[in-house]
Amino acid sequence: MATMERTKEAINIEEICTKYRPIISFRVKKSLGASTPEWEDVVNEIITNVIEKLKKGEFRGESSIGTFIYTITSRRIIDYIRHKSKVLKHTPEPAHYPDPQEYIENKERAELMANAIKKLKPKYREVLYLYYYKDFSREEVAKKLSISPRRVSERVNYSQKLLKKLI
Repeated sequence: MATMERTKEAINIEEICTKYRPIISFRVKKSLGASTPEWEDVVNEIITNVIEKLKKGEFRGESSIGTFIYTITSRRIIDYIRHKSKVLKHTPEPAHYPDPQEYIENKERAELMANAIKKLKPKYREVLYLYYYKDFSREEVAKKLSISPRRVSERVNYSQKLLKKLI
């Protein structure tokens, strides 16, 4: 008990802040990056945490005060990184801006495809329309056109071959 009282007396909170704040700041900036806007907040949280633990008597003097502060700093940095990575995992990716060249190519490809589809016989056009555009299943298309599902597959495959030839 006497060692704890001496330890408390020997610990001057202002002196600790003055001596260890630059060290903590350096470590946090190095770990999180100086461009991270919250690094100063993390440093302040660490200093506050150290002061609270000292006042509560959680520092028993079994190690140096520097080691005690280093451990608190390390744990807080790890907590911050874990929290940020959790937040980033659940943040949706922003939509990328369409590339003008890609947009033009897609538009030309769509026009080319539309013209090729217009050249197909109506029975092939209709199967493609129902199957791809309306997103019907083979069975639904078969029922709608009064043909077998196998016949739908044959028409879709044949239509694709014709389109490849036309394009």
